[in-house]
Amino acid sequence: MATSTVDVETTSDGTLVVQPHGCLDAGDAVDLRTTLVHAVRTIRPLRLVLDLHDVAALDPINAGTLAAACHLGDDHQVAVFVHAATPELARQLTAAGLPHDRLREPAA
Repeated sequence: MATSTVDVETTSDGTLVVQPHGCLDAGDAVDLRTTLVHAVRTIRPLRLVLDLHDVAALDPINAGTLAAACHLGDDHQVAVFVHAATPELARQLTAAGLPHDRLREPAA
């Protein structure tokens, strides 16, 4: 990703945590989508957490990508949740189609 990075780690309970950093814009969309699709379709954890605590801004393309990851997870029996989204990011994500019940642990 040009201006941001994505960290991926597995916790001790098997949850896969995807943590993007920075401002996600159109230049980041392909890498983020590739990471998420690989995680859901290939790794197939029981739970995937999108940790947004270090995301400053999100463009509409990436908001749609994150919302689509939840629906893709449903298709592949992977529970996808979004953690630590600011109120503005949460608004963008729900407008993009993210089910409100997938938002967990709002940002402080």
